Amino acid sequence: MKLAILASLFGAAAAFAPSTTQGARSATALNEKSQALPFLEYPENLKGYVGDVGFDPFRFSDFVPMDFLREAELKHGRICMLAWLGFVAVDNGFRIFPLPEAYEGLTAVTAHDALVKQGAMGQLFLWIGVAETISTVAVMQMLYEDSGRKPGDFGLDPVGFLKNKSDAEIERMQLRELKNGRLAMLAFSGVVTQAVLTQGPFPYV
Repeated sequence: MKLAILASLFGAAAAFAPSTTQGARSATALNEKSQALPFLEYPENLKGYVGDVGFDPFRFSDFVPMDFLREAELKHGRICMLAWLGFVAVDNGFRIFPLPEAYEGLTAVTAHDALVKQGAMGQLFLWIGVAETISTVAVMQMLYEDSGRKPGDFGLDPVGFLKNKSDAEIERMQLRELKNGRLAMLAFSGVVTQAVLTQGPFPYV
């Protein structure tokens, strides 16, 4: 009986002792620093992703699947690349079709409220919602059903940029898209802010 009690106490104590493997992993993590933020530890979940420089100061990758984060980053980057171009083009007078007289003189900033009143933004919201729903199915299959799909990959390459390219060349193209998308997210935030503050035409000075 005494031996059984003693064995159970040793077992309970061992449960609180750190394992050697975990300790070695922690020591490695502590020694590895982020390339982008050298004063912070390297976020291990970023490893293996194109464009990884260890930038995750809020450690989102610790509790959100990295594939989901990369999908979101690519989607927002692509939207902002189109949005910056569209925003500036409108303020430079580009129109897909002639506007009714009531809408002449609108800028990219003032057009939003005018189109909300007119009702066009409701239709835009509807079709974007349909597109988001369809893409969400693909994302869920990627995350939970191991579909083999890579984040942001919709098989869309009409010009053939990736055709007959090596893995290294494909990775280089993916990195270019990622960097341009990150720049576009900052650029679109800046151009909207400047346009609202100055209420003037491009280049909003």
